[in-house]
Amino acid sequence: MAEDRTNNPREPLSDRLAACYSGALHDTLRELGHTNCVLPNDIQPIDPTYKLSGQVFTVEGHLEPGLDGHETLLRWTEFLARAPADRVVLCQPHDSTIAHMGELSAETLQFRGVRGYIVDGGSRDTEFVLAMGFPVFCRYLTPRDVVGVWVPDRFGEPIEIGGVAVETDDYVFADRDGVVIIPAVMAEQTVSHVEKKMQTENLVRKAILEGVDPRQAYLKYGKF
Repeated sequence: MAEDRTNNPREPLSDRLAACYSGALHDTLRELGHTNCVLPNDIQPIDPTYKLSGQVFTVEGHLEPGLDGHETLLRWTEFLARAPADRVVLCQPHDSTIAHMGELSAETLQFRGVRGYIVDGGSRDTEFVLAMGFPVFCRYLTPRDVVGVWVPDRFGEPIEIGGVAVETDDYVFADRDGVVIIPAVMAEQTVSHVEKKMQTENLVRKAILEGVDPRQAYLKYGKF
């Protein structure tokens, strides 16, 4: 029997984070002294309109060519069963040759309440994944899959992607401009600062559209 996830409460800070955007988050983290927060810029959404935010659940894996295909699928489905609802999965596959997400896996994660999937690797079955609207961010697309060559081996442990440290319970925001990691200890402060920043930006925008000199608008509000 499938697990009923309809009553799982959503994490409120994740929903507040969803109203932000990556540029404001990066700028706020920089102002707070945390500059190493953006994943490599070749990690992109398979649909540029996708936005994704929430708490992180990490996965790591490795290539193991020649492994029995049945064994690889058993270990892959173990990952699918472990991924918690209302989280964003971040995967460090240590591989640049195969797809680490596909149609049935995306549908499974979506059904189980996972918010989306970000991988420092590949994805496939793109048209099907787009049709279901499950947010996937990846570096490349390929039809090659994990069977007989790749397995996940660590769940919920610290990982590193492009020199950026990521831990389960950190927060992530991703859009077409990039992927920003927010350490858990800074999340509430960061989101609160971004909310205030966006309010100030609206005041700057309003002033400029009313004819105020851009320099004077900047000097008045301290933001641009």
